[in-house]
Amino acid sequence: MYSPDYRIDLKTPQGSQLTAAPQLIPLFLVSSLTGLKPFGVFQSIFQLFGQQNWSHLTTIITKLTGCLLILVCQISHAQTPDEFDTALHKLQQGGMAEREQAIDWLATDKRSLNILQALQEGKLFELKSESKLVTVQESTNGYLLKDVVSGIELSEVERSAVGKLNLTNKLRSSLRKAIAQLQLNETDPAIRLTAVQALGKDVDDKALVLLSEHLNGETDTDIQLAIQEILVLKQLDSQDRSQRLAAVNTVKTLNSQAVLNRLETLTDKDAEGHFLEPDNEIRDLADAALSKIKTRIMAYAAVETVFFGLSLGAVLVLSAIGLAITFGVMGIINMAHGELMMLGAYTTYVMQKILPNQPGVALILSIPAAFLVAGLVGVAIERGIIRFLYGRPLETLLATFGVSLFLQQLVRSIFSPLNRSVTSPTWMSGSWQINDFLSLTWNRLYILIFCLLVFTALLQILKRTKLGLEVRAVAQNRKMAKAMGIPTARVDAMTFGLGSGIAGVAGVALSQITNVGPNLGQAYIVDSFMVVVFGGVGNLFGTLVAGFTLGIANKVLEPYAGAVLAKILVLVFIILFIQKRPRGLFPQKGRAAEN
Repeated sequence: MYSPDYRIDLKTPQGSQLTAAPQLIPLFLVSSLTGLKPFGVFQSIFQLFGQQNWSHLTTIITKLTGCLLILVCQISHAQTPDEFDTALHKLQQGGMAEREQAIDWLATDKRSLNILQALQEGKLFELKSESKLVTVQESTNGYLLKDVVSGIELSEVERSAVGKLNLTNKLRSSLRKAIAQLQLNETDPAIRLTAVQALGKDVDDKALVLLSEHLNGETDTDIQLAIQEILVLKQLDSQDRSQRLAAVNTVKTLNSQAVLNRLETLTDKDAEGHFLEPDNEIRDLADAALSKIKTRIMAYAAVETVFFGLSLGAVLVLSAIGLAITFGVMGIINMAHGELMMLGAYTTYVMQKILPNQPGVALILSIPAAFLVAGLVGVAIERGIIRFLYGRPLETLLATFGVSLFLQQLVRSIFSPLNRSVTSPTWMSGSWQINDFLSLTWNRLYILIFCLLVFTALLQILKRTKLGLEVRAVAQNRKMAKAMGIPTARVDAMTFGLGSGIAGVAGVALSQITNVGPNLGQAYIVDSFMVVVFGGVGNLFGTLVAGFTLGIANKVLEPYAGAVLAKILVLVFIILFIQKRPRGLFPQKGRAAEN
């Protein structure tokens, strides 16, 4: 019998596969590819000397050799798959011990990966009528069958026609290792990393050898670190003291929860107060390594707090940046600003209803759609109500408060009072796992980037466009701007529409971190005014700094004071700060500020 590693597979013209011994391949190739007979040299010599009978003899020898070669090929072909088929047969009908042996053997053949995965997922069945292994997929009338080896779809059968292959806990453990062993050779690094982590959960000598061999050829850094961590943790249990000391010195550089737990066991005491680790030097080294790792954990916790503070600040900036234009630049107290954000969030919800299977595309299309919807509503509010109330801030406040109630009720009538959930696309789900002690959520990270992009775009509009020039001129001196020919009424409407549109865009971002409901805007209106006042009325850069500052301050105080008390403390701080600096962090300068 030829081993699987010592064979050469060939295909006949009909497409069937043959396996031949490598010593016979040159002869086979010469006779089949060049058309020359292997003993044709002798035949030519015999023909030259007129011995035609001998030439017939060489022809017979050639044919016999060919038949012998085919016979060897067929024997090899018949023998090689036997082990694979035998393993499948044992998996199908053998006892638990035989099944375990079969799983161990199948772990050496790459054809087995799908079979073992189907077994692990409970999709591997036996077709009773043919005593054949199949994978199944549920259908309305029973199961749709597939051949377990070739993957060819078979007929649909009733549920009673197949029997499931059951597993014990021991077999599941063997199965998990076998699948991980096969996945180590996958090209996708994520799959290889998963395989290494699966092997690391229950390490035995075989897994250690396998991981050590794989480490030499592994190119991915994360996978290398994962394997090294498994090996060094195993080294901590070694009987060799020098190896244990070396392992403790190595693990102090790793950022791993498993390493932290293992070091804590080395420094723990039993119920009687005795150290679990009798070796003083190893215990002291473990204690020092533990201190270094805990110092790094504190640093990672600080980074995480700053990140969450920045992400909360990004939400505050997005909600306040539109208000910074309408309130800061135009001087209008718009109590309906939160409801304009709510309209942006509902626009996102409607877009996902239109494109239910493409949440990513729907989210991207929601950004301009929300800007248009909220912007047009803002223009309508300004043209319909606010333009009659310029110079009367108290009446503007009351009028916009009425508008906010109207918009809330309108949304309740259309979408019902219940909150609606918006599905985040896959690229915004989950988190960026940097190590075991530091992970950053993707949706917060994208909102932070989105906030900076919106702020930059708004700044460019105000500084580099004609509309921005007119807005700044009207904000500084309305009468002079009007005297210079600037249509102040149109500029007011466009400015209010721009601030409202940005509020709608903020609503798109909010829909990714909270439910969409009629009361969504009310939760942010107070925060928005706080940010604008704290940063300095009319100063966009001040709004950006104030938003991030308040966000970080909230996240720093929350672990000690709780979420509600932290917000109260921040509010008290702003009140005291305004008493000291009434114009905020970055006050307006010049003639406009004096007015």
